Amino acid sequence: MTFRAAFKLIWFGFEIGTSLVDYLFTTAFVSPKNRTIARAAWLHRACIRHIKIYSCTVSFSGPVPKTGLLVSNHLSYLDILVIASITPAVFVSKSEVRQWPVIGWLTSLAGTIFIQRERRTQVGPINHQILATMDAGALIVVFPEGTSTNSEEVLPFRSPLLEPVTKGHHPISVGYLHYELDGGDARNEVCYWGDQSFFPHAVNLLGKKRVRATMRFGTFQRTTDDRKELALQLRKAVLKLKAEN
Repeated sequence: MTFRAAFKLIWFGFEIGTSLVDYLFTTAFVSPKNRTIARAAWLHRACIRHIKIYSCTVSFSGPVPKTGLLVSNHLSYLDILVIASITPAVFVSKSEVRQWPVIGWLTSLAGTIFIQRERRTQVGPINHQILATMDAGALIVVFPEGTSTNSEEVLPFRSPLLEPVTKGHHPISVGYLHYELDGGDARNEVCYWGDQSFFPHAVNLLGKKRVRATMRFGTFQRTTDDRKELALQLRKAVLKLKAEN
């Protein structure tokens, strides 16, 4: 472990304490009616601070979504920090994240909606949570590829979690996220994919001097209420943003 990585782990611990104090005074005792928005705002503040630990600079273009559904490609655990540092949001994440030390607890506090994708019986209740979150006025972020990649391609989008927006009540936005890494290979040292192990990957990334994240947002006009067709159209819209890279 490098000196830089060790220092940043200590910094990370300090920021966790700061975030918990912030949560206690701004979010913990908010009424259930307003808790979703309060949690998203808390995560936004926390991620603005935490993204600095990774020496990550964030740039973005396009109309930043505030409500409805945001569909984006998925590259790394940094994605949540990057997107949430730009705009308050609630994320849909795989259930395994809940078991990660510290990270799982913090994501739970943020109101993350966890799903076991292999259990189809969960999709209905999860979609109800997604719809309720959007109805509360919050932005929901979904990574419909179902897994993270090394940025070389955008995998086909899975459609089940798109059901809440097929009827046209809530706005849909698309996003494309891209990383660059000084002194390294972003495809393997920022992107977290395949059979990589979380802790060694995270420590290695903390030792890097500079990460640059670029997020492009775009609006999307639905023309179908069929979720499978919607998934195809959304992937094309994300690929169009990717082509602008």
